[in-house]
Amino acid sequence: MKMFEYMGKELFAKYGLPVPKGRMATTPEEAAKIAEEIGGPCVVKSQVLSGKRGKAGGIKFPNTPEEARKAAEEVLSMTIQGLPVQAVLVEEKLKIDKELYMSITIDGSAKQAVLIASAYGGMDIEEQPEEYIIKKHIDPELGMMPFMARDVVRKMGIPIRSPHGKEIVNIIQTLYKICLEKDAELVEINPLVFSDDKVIAADSKVTIDDDAMFRMKDLPIVDDKSPAERAAKDLGLSFVELDGDIAVMANGAGITMGTLDTLQAFGGTPKNFLDCGGGTGREATAKALDILFSLNPKAVFVNIFGGITRCDDVANAVKDQYEAKGGFPVPLVIRLVGTNQDTGREILASIGVEAFDFMEDAARRVIELTK
Repeated sequence: MKMFEYMGKELFAKYGLPVPKGRMATTPEEAAKIAEEIGGPCVVKSQVLSGKRGKAGGIKFPNTPEEARKAAEEVLSMTIQGLPVQAVLVEEKLKIDKELYMSITIDGSAKQAVLIASAYGGMDIEEQPEEYIIKKHIDPELGMMPFMARDVVRKMGIPIRSPHGKEIVNIIQTLYKICLEKDAELVEINPLVFSDDKVIAADSKVTIDDDAMFRMKDLPIVDDKSPAERAAKDLGLSFVELDGDIAVMANGAGITMGTLDTLQAFGGTPKNFLDCGGGTGREATAKALDILFSLNPKAVFVNIFGGITRCDDVANAVKDQYEAKGGFPVPLVIRLVGTNQDTGREILASIGVEAFDFMEDAARRVIELTK
């Protein structure tokens, strides 16, 4: 679960991390009132779960409450990377002397948390050379010890005994504490800024492990799933929306990944990952297909290697969708091999659908149809 910036900063403040003065608003009038309370130049920031908000025009710098009202009115009417802006964060404008980057995330390969830091933060952190990025894995049995945090600060070129250095050591340890206590997959500050002798979290990005949400009763719930993702979750299916034009369904995580890789190898672009699993019945498979058509792809690719999955169930689900829609709105290509495959292929043939033997042949065909 991704948290909005204002939620992340509220969480930071509870743990004693320094954040700018301000709060969230959902109307221009609320924004003007908050700006009046701040009593000086402020920032109006769009609250959407995406980066590059500044480059998209989603961050404004008004000097008066009336300017804040107008800025909020403009930002609240925007859509950024396909996401409508429904709230803004109004906070004091900081004097920024230097921008840094700081985050803790999970390295699945190492099975450890990893601290990532750089003395060069801001919007273009992804473009910084590797030598400017510091990475330090954290042994779960030791945790983030003070000497480890001090070592990172030294490598960033910041004097340990300076006010900035001491504060960053504390921030590093606090971020790790948040990760542990809130089951966070990511806690990020970009930028972490020097403002005179203060160090302030000018931004926040926090992602909580979905599987831990049942015990995070004090955290707000943010539902950032698309309609298709919600529908797949209700069916108990693994689904991820992507940016391509070929909708994909297969039966198993491995074969689904292989299908996506094969499409890309042959020049296609998958629109999603959908693992319908082994043993999914006719009705659930038909609903899964309905999700794929709702994505408005150029074509649908179904790749079934049936062990537990029965090919006749899959074929009947395809037929159910065909009859319900009065034909398919886009081409559907299916590879169908395994349990009851002959029966399944007969069912498909009755609606004019050919079943392929090999994934590669089916992938080439579906890409050809999208062209």
